[in-house]
Amino acid sequence: MAAGRHVRRVGTLVGGGLLLLVGVALLVLPGPGLLLVFAGLVVLSREFPGLNRYVEPVRDRALQAAEESVSSPLRLTGSALAALALMGAGVAWGLVPELPFSGWSTGSSLILAGFILVGLLVWSRRRVTAQRASRR
Repeated sequence: MAAGRHVRRVGTLVGGGLLLLVGVALLVLPGPGLLLVFAGLVVLSREFPGLNRYVEPVRDRALQAAEESVSSPLRLTGSALAALALMGAGVAWGLVPELPFSGWSTGSSLILAGFILVGLLVWSRRRVTAQRASRR
């Protein structure tokens, strides 16, 4: 039983740490960085209760940023174009060997980031629409 607990704790540490690191990287790269930082903190706070004090402020800011990304048609269009650009860049990186770090490992991660961005845009748009409907 003790071994299972240690395996779970290591899994939580690795999974939460990976989400947190990818989220921090995506704060400066195109992608949903703050939401992944929030997800990483939530996972890590299950094993490390001291992190709970950071979860709520990051959650509030992540949700605010998600709502801002779909608050106007112009922002929504820009975010959708960014997702398409990520997917297009992923295909280019997968097919053109002359590009730096070319290959399908880089290309597939860019394509995945584009799909994640589309998913988050849909989720954010539905959330904003539901909030506006509930205010009426």
